[in-house]
Amino acid sequence: MNNTPIPFYDVIVVGAGLSGIGAAYHLQHECPGKTFTVLEGRSTMGGTWDLFRYPGIRSDSDMFTLGFPFSPWENPKAIADGPSILQYIKDTASKFGIDKKIQYCHKVTHASWSDAEKLWTLSIDQNEAVKHTTLKCRFLMMCSGYYDYENGYLPEFAGYNDFKGSIVHPQKWTSGINYENKRVIVVGSGATAVTLVPEMAKKASKVIMLQRTPTYIMTLPSVDKVAGFFQKILPVKWAYTIVRWKNVLLGLGLYKASRKWPNAIRKFIQKEAKKQLGDKYEQKNFDPPYNPWDQRLCLVPDADLFKSIKSGKAEIVTDTIERFTEKGILLKSGNELPADLIVTATGLKLKLLGGMKVSVNGVEGNSADTHAYRGVMLSDVPNFAFTVGYTNASWTLKCDLSCRFVTKVLNHMDKNKYTVCVPRFDSKRFASEPLLDFNAGYVLRELNKLPKQGSKHPWKVYQNYVRDLMSLEWSGPDDEFLEYR
Repeated sequence: MNNTPIPFYDVIVVGAGLSGIGAAYHLQHECPGKTFTVLEGRSTMGGTWDLFRYPGIRSDSDMFTLGFPFSPWENPKAIADGPSILQYIKDTASKFGIDKKIQYCHKVTHASWSDAEKLWTLSIDQNEAVKHTTLKCRFLMMCSGYYDYENGYLPEFAGYNDFKGSIVHPQKWTSGINYENKRVIVVGSGATAVTLVPEMAKKASKVIMLQRTPTYIMTLPSVDKVAGFFQKILPVKWAYTIVRWKNVLLGLGLYKASRKWPNAIRKFIQKEAKKQLGDKYEQKNFDPPYNPWDQRLCLVPDADLFKSIKSGKAEIVTDTIERFTEKGILLKSGNELPADLIVTATGLKLKLLGGMKVSVNGVEGNSADTHAYRGVMLSDVPNFAFTVGYTNASWTLKCDLSCRFVTKVLNHMDKNKYTVCVPRFDSKRFASEPLLDFNAGYVLRELNKLPKQGSKHPWKVYQNYVRDLMSLEWSGPDDEFLEYR
């Protein structure tokens, strides 16, 4: 019989990407007396920025808001490439000793809460790197993102297996894929597609972005001149804070304007695209059937997508796929697009909590039956928090506020000698609404599996950094909807 004691931590953080590293920093900074560890299912840190390896991988938010507030992004380049972001995450983890807290190849398959023990018991998938397949903790923080790392979303295409060339989803990209002097079709119109096309156009003979539905595409400078100015005259931390707030307010202003005057913003975005493309501009390629910010805007640094189209190396085709053929893709219009390589940039698959099962007192829970308290905790789930970023701004902005709020809850519990904290949703006072007011395909496909939000504060998820700052940073963790015992 194995009598080895089960390792115990005050807090366990699941996930070593941007939000997991941020959570670890705040735990050791705000709750220095707490023991904690970070469990990472993969063999290295970085999350998204380690997983994706496709050509041109970069941030679709500026690094002054995507970066950590406690670890300034010092490069004036606002839109950064994937390897630079990954190195920034690793450097930050090393700088604060967080890298020593990470246990790799520790994939959590099940988390079970017991009222009797007032503890979480975590089951870890067995492999040679795992010494203990069971861990216990007082508080559980999920920083594992929201999508499936194993597989991206791929619609059923007629004739998919008939194509004689190569087909790859960007999530499965490897360094061995050769596209030099090849004809490439990128199927999709989101952030991944607009990143791939100009980068692949540098080597391919021709790249076609085949889209069923256009996306709003805006260009912005890759280098933030305002950041460069302040970095020269101010200490790094001050410059970073100023630029961070500048970008937060500009982004929030654009979002608010888009919701209030959608037609005006639509015309502005299309006018800018037309200015970039000249006679290469076709209205149908830049005229989405929805309003700006109903889905996330696509940002292209230094107009690289437009430049590749204008040069003739790339092209946008708006049409519907009839089927894949031996030589390429046949469209509903009757045209056939030849290809040597097809890249299916068709989106992500949501996978809440990394696929981990959760049970409370032996009863397995369904996340769709819960409500998100301040977008941080789940109703009726004790000592549990999750981090999910904004749909209309940088991921890290919300995650950072969420992690700081959790430390306030933990310190409040210690101060008052509480061991359990449970959010309680009052269905008589609040109506239930979908968690995300966002019609991106990957959200709509799984909306019925996500937690819900309430109709009013503190159960409303506002997607607004300033409102969340007031809710999470400037208010206490002891309102009537948090039950402490």
